[in-house]
Amino acid sequence: MHRLYYIMGKSATGKDTIYRELHERFGFQPLILYTTRPMRQNEENGREYFFIDRETLHKMHAKDQILESRSYETVHGIWTYCTARNFDLDSESRFGVGTIESYLSIREKLGAENIVPIYIEVDDRTRLLRAIERESREPQPNYEELCRRFLADAKDFSEMHLAGAGITRRFINDDLAHCLAEIEAFIRTMEETQ
Repeated sequence: MHRLYYIMGKSATGKDTIYRELHERFGFQPLILYTTRPMRQNEENGREYFFIDRETLHKMHAKDQILESRSYETVHGIWTYCTARNFDLDSESRFGVGTIESYLSIREKLGAENIVPIYIEVDDRTRLLRAIERESREPQPNYEELCRRFLADAKDFSEMHLAGAGITRRFINDDLAHCLAEIEAFIRTMEETQ
């Protein structure tokens, strides 16, 4: 049995960049989530997410194809993110990206020995500046939603929630190359202990 390496962190910590880099270095299949939120500029269906409508989401639930899901009230209405039951860990390890909430749901279903948390951390000032820069590149920047996400992250990734999830190791992303090297070494050690 291989492992699911689950990358988590507040918005604008570099999770997607780290996810893509690790995928290139290890070649593990990505665990691509499904979402009802609109596609952002430069995103591609099936790369960052599978973008679906609410009707498709309901059909997937009805067929018991959803491993976990969570919905957020945004300034644009409810956006849902979910993990489909479309993978196994028999043949290879995988990378996934998500929240503490999704991590805990998947851990409950797969078993704690099969999912490894990789928590990315960046100081709030840097995160906010990155988020503003990223949002400013959108055709119609939505700073209200950016602020909502920023504040929600403070609660979702509170020290209490991290401790409750048993997440103690943190990878600080103030230097991407250094952060990636630390994560790569950590994963290689974990893969050797299978």
